[in-house]
Amino acid sequence: MMRPASSAMRLLIGISLVLELVADCGRCFGLCCVAPAFAASADFAINKDAGRPCPNLGSDSRCGIHAHLRERGFRGCAVYDCFGAGQHVAQGTFGGRDWRAERQASVLMFGAFEVMRQLHELLWYVTEALKLQAAQAVHEELRLLSARTEQLTNLSAERLIPLDIESHREDVNGLLRRASLLERRVVRPDAPDYAGADLIGADLRGKDLRGATFRGACLIGADLSEAKLRATDFTGADVRDADLRGADLSAALFVTQSQLEAARGDATTSVPPLRRHPPHWLV
Repeated sequence: MMRPASSAMRLLIGISLVLELVADCGRCFGLCCVAPAFAASADFAINKDAGRPCPNLGSDSRCGIHAHLRERGFRGCAVYDCFGAGQHVAQGTFGGRDWRAERQASVLMFGAFEVMRQLHELLWYVTEALKLQAAQAVHEELRLLSARTEQLTNLSAERLIPLDIESHREDVNGLLRRASLLERRVVRPDAPDYAGADLIGADLRGKDLRGATFRGACLIGADLSEAKLRATDFTGADVRDADLRGADLSAALFVTQSQLEAARGDATTSVPPLRRHPPHWLV
C-alpha cells in the first residue's frame, strides 16, 4: 500500500513543477531571440522578422546586451518569458539539436516553440490555480486539464504546430475564471470587476482592491501605489509602467514575473512567492 506524500514532499513536488516552467536559457539555443517577430517601437529598437536571429544574439546562444536591454531600447526582451518552453523544445522536442546546425529543421523548431510557449504559460496558470485553497472544488478538473496540457507538450513538432491552441486555451480559461471567483469571493464578495477595462493612467492609489479582477485589463501607467491587492486577479493584465510602489501583491492572483518586469516598483512592493523584485526597481 502506498503511503501518502508528506507535506514536505508535496511542497518539493510543487516547487519542481514551478521550476520546470521557468526559463533556463543555458539549455536553450536562443529560440526567443529568433522565432518571434517584433517591430520598432517603445519596446524594441529595431524591426525583426520571424525566424531571423536578432543581431544581439551571440554564437553562444546568449544575448550580447542582456544586462543593458532597457538602456538599448529592448524593453520588450527584458519582460519576455517563455515559461520554460525554450529548453523544452530544444532539449525535449528536438533532443538537443541546434537550429544553426540543422537549418532544415529550424522552421519546425520555431513553429513548435511558438505553440509550446503558450502551452507552458497555460500550465503555469493552472499550477497557480491549484494553490488556491478556496478553489478546491475545481482542483480535480484543473489536475485533469494540467495532465492533458502536459500530454500536448510532448507531441512531436509536426503534431504540435497545427494544434488548435485557442480551443484548448478557452477550456483552461474557463476553469481559471471559476477558480479565481471562488478564491476572490472568500476575501470580498462585493469586489469590483475590472475585467477587460481600460484603466490607462487610472488613479488607484491606496485603493482597497482586495478580491477585484483586472483580468485582461489595460493598466498601462496606472497608479496602484499602496493599493491593497489580496486575491486580486491580474491574469493577462497589461501593467506596463504601472506604479506598484508600496503595493502588496504578496497574495495577489496570477501575477507573472513578466508583469513585474513591465511595471514600476521598489523595495516596499511586496511580491508573490517565487517571484522577485526586478533589478530596475532597485535603481
